[in-house]
Amino acid sequence: EAATPVLRGAALVVPQGLVAKRRGAPAPSVDVAARAEIERIAMEAVMACERSLGHDVKDVSAENCGWDVTAQPPADANGRLPPARHIEVKGRYADATTVTVSRNEIAQALNQGEKFWLAIVRVDGAVVDGPHYIRQPFTQPPEWAEASKILDLSKLLAGAQRPESGNVQIIPNKV
Repeated sequence: EAATPVLRGAALVVPQGLVAKRRGAPAPSVDVAARAEIERIAMEAVMACERSLGHDVKDVSAENCGWDVTAQPPADANGRLPPARHIEVKGRYADATTVTVSRNEIAQALNQGEKFWLAIVRVDGAVVDGPHYIRQPFTQPPEWAEASKILDLSKLLAGAQRPESGNVQIIPNKV
């Protein structure tokens, strides 16, 4: 004869949206159009910045290569081309506290070394803050099952620099 089951523990999982609704708070929503507009503005800001430095700029975001913009600095006095910049652009709402980077972006940053730049642009309506550049932002590869990482935006921005036309001084930052 089977024994009577004994309950040793329990868990109740409640969706966050339901809790917010019961408390009278608006349910969190994702405005896809607004997010796309912020990304577009961020891309434009980075490409304009790179062009102001005299770089040839190409949007490679649709190619899924692990970065969004390739910027080629002009040849030096000896006619040699410096390495191109591979720039991953992250556009964020002005009050955002985190930024998400994909496994592919982290892997490419580690593979590209000094060529990889992370650019953060904060957007608040018509006000654009950035781009803020972080060179070599990652020190270790993602875990084998990790799809993405969420990073603290204030810590990233604390180590970022904003390039000035003709005089780019970027301080490396490690996350």
